[in-house]
Amino acid sequence: MGRRSYWVIAAMIIGYVFLYGPILSLVIYSFNESRLVTVWGGFSTKWYGELLHNEQILSAAWLSVRIAALNASVAVVLGTLAGFALARFRRFRGRGLFTTLITGPLVMPDVIIGLSLLLLFVAMEQAIGWPAGRGMLTITIAHITFSMAYVAVVVQSRVAQLDPSLEEAAMDLGAKPVGVFFAVTLPIIAPALVAGWLLAFTLSLDDLVIASFASGPGATTLPMVVYASVRLGVSPQINALATLIVGVVGFAVLVAGILLARQERLAARSSD
Repeated sequence: MGRRSYWVIAAMIIGYVFLYGPILSLVIYSFNESRLVTVWGGFSTKWYGELLHNEQILSAAWLSVRIAALNASVAVVLGTLAGFALARFRRFRGRGLFTTLITGPLVMPDVIIGLSLLLLFVAMEQAIGWPAGRGMLTITIAHITFSMAYVAVVVQSRVAQLDPSLEEAAMDLGAKPVGVFFAVTLPIIAPALVAGWLLAFTLSLDDLVIASFASGPGATTLPMVVYASVRLGVSPQINALATLIVGVVGFAVLVAGILLARQERLAARSSD
């Protein structure tokens, strides 16, 4: 092993420590007996018990999950249509404007998106009376606005790599375009749809800035509760909450990795 290999290993170790060291310390201090998060007072799980009895955090978490699931589902439908159009219909009037409108939320600051949507909701309420106030509905609409852009990019890249001869063969056998899409195209691009759904779900669950503009007094998402709590001082319950989220995400990644590895083995066996 040469000097270059040692440098690569050292850089890799430093990178992993930089990325995962703070998360590991957060998990460790979630089991801290002391109310002070930076002072170790012994091992205890009492903060997890108090977290499960914290109605504010639990209601905010349930609201965030519902918004994220609804946002991801609608964003997948709209993003798939947009991505499919960009990948298949390469020349049509207004393509440049359509592409700009789709990719705009990817590069636009969250503050600008949130402020513009707030002004839109207020103007619509004064003009037509809808939406009546700001709450779960306005947050969901705001999240769909930027989430569908990410889904469109993922789907577009997958559809662009799709072999068109598969669809042409299905149409030669008598299938209609709609039937070809649901019987051939959709199963092939299904992994991209799942990836887009998970990405939209994560972006919605993690959003703070846009939700702060689009929310009202009766709708408080989990990031908003966490941010308000941290501003007053980090509570050990927040460490426990973050540890539970890390555990759920880690378990989901592990399951996805196992399923992906199993599919690759099955594909390798079928090819043999």
